[in-house]
Amino acid sequence: MERPYQAQTLRHSWAIQLRVVGALLIRETLTRYGRHNIGFLWLFAEPMLFTLGVTALWTATKTVHGSDLPIVAFALTGYSSVLLWRNMPGRCIGALWQNLALLYHRNIKVLDIYLARILLEFGGATMSFAVLGTVLVGLQLLDPPQDVTKVIAGWLLLAWFGGALAIALGALSHRYELVDKLWHPAAYLLFPLSGAAFMVSALPPFAQAVVLWIPTVHGVEMVRDGWFGDRALAIYDLGYLIPVNLVLTLYGLLQARRVAAIVVPE
Repeated sequence: MERPYQAQTLRHSWAIQLRVVGALLIRETLTRYGRHNIGFLWLFAEPMLFTLGVTALWTATKTVHGSDLPIVAFALTGYSSVLLWRNMPGRCIGALWQNLALLYHRNIKVLDIYLARILLEFGGATMSFAVLGTVLVGLQLLDPPQDVTKVIAGWLLLAWFGGALAIALGALSHRYELVDKLWHPAAYLLFPLSGAAFMVSALPPFAQAVVLWIPTVHGVEMVRDGWFGDRALAIYDLGYLIPVNLVLTLYGLLQARRVAAIVVPE
């Protein structure tokens, strides 16, 4: 009798968790985008405009990215990936201070607030990437991906990294104000090193050895490997990226648990 009861309790807890995160997700969407103009459509319209702007700029300036790949496809896969992992920590840093009153509700936990914001950023970046890719392929400005499965896998690994980093930095920012000050310049410095603006194979060997220590480079290379296939030589190592994501996830969850033990609702 004990096992069926435990299974039933687990299903009940999971159902409550889904409702809580779903409600926070709706609240966050309405709070951020409101009901005016196009409302929640800004969720993916905003990153789409950023990506289109960078693509147009790179195309107009004929930016050299170290390969003969189409600049439109290169910008789409690169800058969309940056928006995916970079915006998550930015939204989670300081998020707890803005939502302390919600913790008076028994079923709302610290991690739920972070998860809602992470899912919102993931949804916006993913919809932007999918819609832009579909439209550009339909207009014959872009060739379709050669391996959609690999593109999705690389995208999810980047999202996993961004989500784990967001939880870790979000929890740390509640204890140390310096995290908020340091993240913004760090994010700008990481942009040119994240793999968005270059292919690893186009770099000299000593530079390859350096950039391959950066986890996002492996995710972007995998996305481009799935999109371009044999047209590009992608260099990445899932045996490095996945363990880094696992360690970062564990660290983020431990920090969130530590903050949950000391946080005081207001």
